[in-house]
Amino acid sequence: MVRISGFRTLSNNPRHPDAVRNKIKSIGELAEIAARARAAGETVVLCHGVFDLVHLGHVRHLESARRLGSILMVTTTADDFVLRGPGRPIFSDDMRAEMLATLEYVDYVAIQHGPTAEQVIEQVRPDIYVKGSDYADPANDVTGEIIKERAAVEKYGGRLEFTHEITFSSSSLINQNLNVFDPPLQDYLSRHRDDGTADALFELIESVANYRVLLIGDAILDEYRYATPMGKPQKENLIAARFKEQDLFAGGVFAAANHIASLCKEVEVITCLGTGDSRERFIRDNLKPNVTLTPLYREGAPTTRKSRYIDPSYLQKLFEVYFIDDSPLPPDLEQRLKALIAERAGDYDLTVAADFGHGLLQRETIAALTENARFLAVNTQTNSANYGYNLITKYPRADYVCIDAPEARLAAADRYGEIDTIVAEALPRLIDCGRFVVTHGHFGCVTTGEGGEVVHIPAFTRTVVDTIGAGDAFFSVTAPLA
Repeated sequence: MVRISGFRTLSNNPRHPDAVRNKIKSIGELAEIAARARAAGETVVLCHGVFDLVHLGHVRHLESARRLGSILMVTTTADDFVLRGPGRPIFSDDMRAEMLATLEYVDYVAIQHGPTAEQVIEQVRPDIYVKGSDYADPANDVTGEIIKERAAVEKYGGRLEFTHEITFSSSSLINQNLNVFDPPLQDYLSRHRDDGTADALFELIESVANYRVLLIGDAILDEYRYATPMGKPQKENLIAARFKEQDLFAGGVFAAANHIASLCKEVEVITCLGTGDSRERFIRDNLKPNVTLTPLYREGAPTTRKSRYIDPSYLQKLFEVYFIDDSPLPPDLEQRLKALIAERAGDYDLTVAADFGHGLLQRETIAALTENARFLAVNTQTNSANYGYNLITKYPRADYVCIDAPEARLAAADRYGEIDTIVAEALPRLIDCGRFVVTHGHFGCVTTGEGGEVVHIPAFTRTVVDTIGAGDAFFSVTAPLA
C-alpha cells in the first residue's frame, strides 16, 4: 500500500469515490479483465443478482465468495429486466452498482442488460460462479435458471458453489419496511399476505393450465410510426415531421389470444381479415405456438390497422389514422361465423368475446355465442370509432363481464353516479351476469364478492407505460380464472 504522510493516496484508497466508480465496468470490460486475470493464474469469482436492498445476507454472501478466489466480480440486473413486481426495483441499476462497488472485497461491478446471468457467465467465463444457499436445491428455484447457469459455468471449465450464510429476502424487507406502495395497496397486501390468498391464486392459475379456449373478436393491427416534428411550412398551417421508424404489433383479438395462451393449453381464434391488406402472414408469425387461427375473409377491405404517430423524443402520441371497414359483415359471412360458433363453442371450456365494435359481432352472432358457449366471458370496448354504439348491453347474458369505468357509465346511462352502485345494481339489471369487474384506472378495479358486497382492488403500480391495451390484457388474464 502506498502512503503519503500516513494517509492512503487517492488512487489507492478503495473507499475514495473515484476508486469506487472505477470499479464499475461494462460486461465486455469484465470479460477482458477476467481473461487477463486467468492468464496470470488468478481465480475469478462471479456473483450475480438484483441487490435491490443490500443487507447483511448479501454482505456475508459476497465476503464468503471473495474467499473462494483472488478476484470477485459482481453483476446486477438492469432495471428493465427486474421482475420483482410493482415498484421494483427501488434503486436504479446505477445506484445498485455503486452500492456494491463500495464494498472493499468486491473488485469489479457491472450491470447486466438481460434477464439472467447466462450471458454474463458466457462472456466472463469465471472459474467459480457463486449463489446463496437458497439456490442449492434446484426445486426451490421457481425460475429454473440455476440449472442453466450451472451448465453455462461448467461449459467453460468453471464450477458452481453455494455460500451458507445468513439469508434474508430483499423483497420481504422492502415490502414490510419501506413505503413502496400507495396506502390503499399497502393495506390490501397486508390484509391478504397471510390469509391464503396467494396460495389460492396460484392454485387457480394451475387449475386453468389445461383449458381449451375459443376467442371470437375483431382483428386489429397496432402500428406505431415514430416521426420527429420539424416545424411549420411557410405556406401551410400544419406541422411537418420527419419519419424515423415504425413498429407493428398484432393487437385486438390476437393480443388477447397470446395473453390467454400463456395461461391455458389451447387457444383458437375466429376472426375476419380483409383481402385488401390481410397481413395474415405477419399475424400468424406473431401468435404463440398454442394459438390456432381460423380466419374468415372480407372482400376488398383491409384488416383493421390503427396507425399511431409518435414523437420519439418523449414518446408522445401526435395523432392516429384508422385503416378500417367497420360496417356489419355481409350476410353470407355472418352466417358462416354463426355456424363456426355453433359448431365449436360447445367443445371449449371457455368462450371469450373480445368485442372492439368494428363490425364483427352483431345481433345474430351474439345470439349464437350466448346459446352455445359453456362459459362466456365478454369485453366490449368503447373507442373513437364506435363511441356510444358498442355497449355491454348488446349481450343479454354472460358468465363474466369486464369493462372499464367509462364503458360501465355509458351502459348504465349514468354519468356521475357512484361506480359502486353501477357495478352492484345498475349493470346486473341490464345484463344477466353473475360476475362483473369494472377497471378504474389508477383506482384499480371494482367488483362484487359473495352476497353482492362491493370489493375494491387497488392498482398494483403507479408507473403508467401506455394505457392502450391495459384493459384488454386484464380481461384476457382474468377470463380463464373467472
